[in-house]
Amino acid sequence: MKVFTMYEGWDAEKEQGNRSTLVEKEMLAGMENSTEFHEKREACIRKKYNADEIGQRILNGDGGSWIKEAYDSETIFQLDRYHIYQEILREISHKEAQKKIRELFENEKIDEMLEYIQTYATSVESPDEKDKSSKKAMELYQYLYNNREGLLPYHKRGIKIPESEEGIIYKGMGIQETQNCTVVTLRMKHRRMRWSVNGANNLAKALYRKENRTLIETIDRYTDGLVFTMQMQEIVETLSAAKAPKKDGKGNIYADMINHHLPLLDAMQTASRKAFKRAFSC
Repeated sequence: MKVFTMYEGWDAEKEQGNRSTLVEKEMLAGMENSTEFHEKREACIRKKYNADEIGQRILNGDGGSWIKEAYDSETIFQLDRYHIYQEILREISHKEAQKKIRELFENEKIDEMLEYIQTYATSVESPDEKDKSSKKAMELYQYLYNNREGLLPYHKRGIKIPESEEGIIYKGMGIQETQNCTVVTLRMKHRRMRWSVNGANNLAKALYRKENRTLIETIDRYTDGLVFTMQMQEIVETLSAAKAPKKDGKGNIYADMINHHLPLLDAMQTASRKAFKRAFSC
């Protein structure tokens, strides 16, 4: 599953009220191969913007090889910090080593961090084939080394980008994992769910179109308005039914004859009185 989220920045006014809202957010998701997905991604961008007038694109991703197959050669790539920390925890079991690697990363000592991981991998080598500590450490090294140019955020690399428009502010990147979770993951993963490729692709389309607020138009386009016509008819019938009498059927002929107060109804309700009430009262 591939997921793409596009936005211009954060709404400055809502940020003052401690609410984070992305400006002009649009999503795309699907099970296509990387080439086809990138073509759709680019079409999504060009449908909304004149691509030649975009000042700068910044691509924040998890390091997957398909993500960096960018169409715009001037796109700034950076590795998502969530995935950096996730990989450190996943591949390094020794707590002190984890702490040291994170410390070097946060102090922007990238070369020292990579060197430390290599040294650690050598130090934990074992003749025991079941011990994967060294292998995992080298996998972490390879992951970080392959994404070395994106380990530091763009603003810590001295890269200057165009000023934001009025009403928009820029913040650190890193919203993608949250978008993946709230829009796709919570609906499609875990709970022993399994999907065919076509099923996953179709549901992903429904989910991201719902998030983009274009789901109704999409359904209307593919059903020629039939679904919403049927739904409207159902609503009208429901409203008509609401005008019907509260009770249908022959009724209770004895209850219909009662037109005055019954002291029995206000008395203590014993089993026999309840039976009498059910027989002769509404």
